[in-house]
Formats: sequence, structure tokens, C-alpha cells
Amino acid sequence: MKIGLFFGSFNPIHVGHLIIANYFREFTDLEEIWFVVSPQNPFKPPTGLASEEDRLNMVRLAVEGADGYKACDVELTMPRPSYTYRTLEVLTERYPEHEFALIMGGDNIAYFHKWKKFDWIATNFDVYVYPRSGHGTENWEIKRVKLVNAPLLQISATFIRKALAEGRDPYFFVHPRVAEYIKAKGLYR
Repeated sequence: MKIGLFFGSFNPIHVGHLIIANYFREFTDLEEIWFVVSPQNPFKPPTGLASEEDRLNMVRLAVEGADGYKACDVELTMPRPSYTYRTLEVLTERYPEHEFALIMGGDNIAYFHKWKKFDWIATNFDVYVYPRSGHGTENWEIKRVKLVNAPLLQISATFIRKALAEGRDPYFFVHPRVAEYIKAKGLYR
């Protein structure tokens, strides 16, 4: 089975993430999408990051009952800092029957060359890239890159956290079960 690994902090997971995952599953050769909940991204500031447990729980709630989608906690159980190449090694060892591919936004491709062992990743794994506003597709020199014309969405976790901090209710920006979880836990207030 070919599995797309959608890495992210998912702080919180929102409908934009789910729409992109759905697009990749339905319009590419990826048979399943695993949402890999990551610890603190070394390229981003830690401000407002919910706990790993809360972020994983929100992803689980968002995909619960949906065939072909899974919350994956592999990086939360690995030594820190977590590196994508190491995650790919671990998943390949654990699930030799699967073929793994990366899903990333066009914004990430710009600094992909800074990732540890990026050349090994690019040689051994397909990299599916979806467009992000303000990030072009030029200068992509990755051997196995596949540009996917997924819908361009202007929804961000930053926007949702800001709205929640202002006392707003972005209910339809997240899955209803995630909205209830955020409310019950008082996250991002």
C-alpha cells in the first residue's frame, strides 16, 4: 500500500488539512494518508503550541471513522530533535509492506535542502507538493517531486488560534469533534 505522510504540528488540525489530505487520497496514487503529529518544528517558534497529547487527540478525533486516514504518533515516541529521515527509517522498518511518500506544502520545499539527509529522502521517497500562497514552483530540483494541483486554501492554524484567543468561535474551520475538544479543554484561550 502506498501511504502519504502528512507531517505537521496540527496546532490545531483544521478543515484545510483534511481537505488537502482528502484531495491527495482521491486524486493521486496514495491509498492512505497518515497525519504524523510532530514535536516542535525547529523552523518555527514554539509560541502557543498545545501539548503533544492534545494535538494527537485532536488529529485522532478529526479522522475517527474515516477510512484511509490515520493519526500517527511515531515522532512523539522518538528521540529529539526528530528528523524526517529518521522517521522514514523507523516507519520503513516497522511497515516493510508499505511504500511511503511525503506530502508537503510549497512553502516547505524552499528550505527542503536544509533538512538532514534531504538528498537521501529525495532519492528514496516520492515527495508530493501542494501549492501554498506566495510560494512558486520554480527551482524545485528534487528528483521524485510530484506537484499536485490541490485546492489553494487560505485557512491556517495561526488564524484559528488567534480567533480563539479573541473569544471567537471558528467552529466550521475545524472538525466538529475537534471544536468540542478545544472548547472542553479551553485550548488557545
